[in-house]
Amino acid sequence: MSELKLIEPLIQTLRGQRVVLDADLAELYGVQTKVLNQAVKRNAERFPEDFTFRLTEQEKTEVVTNCDHLQRLKFSPQLPAAYTEHGAIMAAMVVNSPQATTMSVFVVRAFVQMRERLAANAAILRRLAEIDKALLEHDQALTVIWQHLQPLLTPPLDPPKRKIGFDCKGDEG
Repeated sequence: MSELKLIEPLIQTLRGQRVVLDADLAELYGVQTKVLNQAVKRNAERFPEDFTFRLTEQEKTEVVTNCDHLQRLKFSPQLPAAYTEHGAIMAAMVVNSPQATTMSVFVVRAFVQMRERLAANAAILRRLAEIDKALLEHDQALTVIWQHLQPLLTPPLDPPKRKIGFDCKGDEG
């Protein structure tokens, strides 16, 4: 489990996908970034765009700014590659180091764990939306009830004056 805690912070969201950058993946797999990228380049047919992509200059700047551990990329002339879950598995196959084989299992587990958490969060958000909707409906119903009760709770401005005593006008005799 400690490997999962080390890997999770390396997974980032770029272009709506969860990815690991080449420098982080190379470190996890126990090879140099250059070796990882060369292996991927030699096996380019195994890495379609949904497995890996190059960051733009703007994405690189954003990643370096937001992630302290990636400061070493700041002055690199190369744009980093990003690997999706499937790209990370494929990279482990083409790098073919013992550490890559072992760590790829942990990388996949980290991706799966993040996906499960996101699904749980989505379910919680859906439930909160349902509760919010019910509360709004109840709030509207309570407003209507309050509007109907208000006249009953407010005393009339000028209550009719009632005489105290007997009225003898009709009894003459």
